[in-house]
Amino acid sequence: MKTIGLIGGMSWHSTASYYRIINETVAQRLGGHSSAQIALQSLDFAAVRQCQVEDDWAGAGDLLSRAAAGCVAGGADVVAICTNLMHKVAPAVEASVDVPLLHIADAVAGVAAAHGWDRLGILGARWVMEEPFYAERLARHGITAMVPEADDRTLVDRVVFDELTRGVVAAESRAAYVGVIDRLAQRGAQAVVLACTEIGLLVGPDDSPLPVVDSAEAHARALAELALTERVPA
Repeated sequence: MKTIGLIGGMSWHSTASYYRIINETVAQRLGGHSSAQIALQSLDFAAVRQCQVEDDWAGAGDLLSRAAAGCVAGGADVVAICTNLMHKVAPAVEASVDVPLLHIADAVAGVAAAHGWDRLGILGARWVMEEPFYAERLARHGITAMVPEADDRTLVDRVVFDELTRGVVAAESRAAYVGVIDRLAQRGAQAVVLACTEIGLLVGPDDSPLPVVDSAEAHARALAELALTERVPA
């Protein structure tokens, strides 16, 4: 089994989901007492959040690159950033280590391909919804990213940072998100990506008017499957 390097703590609430899903997947596949080999670097989200607010993406890239190096020093054969937004600095992280980085949008695209979806609504931090780095990665797989209208984007981003990354899960925010998803469905989205790894704590498949791709679950399962392969692809 390969060792998975997780760059987490952004926030720790979703990193806990990664740890659980990866280990559940390995246990299901191998049985018995089997669990995953994981090297975890859990960052202080306050420091990462300050970089985000100040648009200090070079500083954020340095923080995550050092964490990636720590994962590799701990034996990681593959590394992963346990957040959608911080894939904004994925190129810097990838360049800092000599093992592969499994991109979260590639894992999302794998789920979409299995269902034949090529028009996905995107819910996440404002950078994920408004900047090209995420949509362009999905476009490599023939997927069109559809984002909410401006007021809905403001709502989604506010709930992410004022509530979900602080461990607050509110019924009224769930209802508001369902409204956003419904409006994406009316515009032709075939499914919705929970493109913040905490949104799955708020909105589940039974809540949504569209099929849901939980990015945290997709990424974690892809990492577990990769760890169970004979060889990690370059």
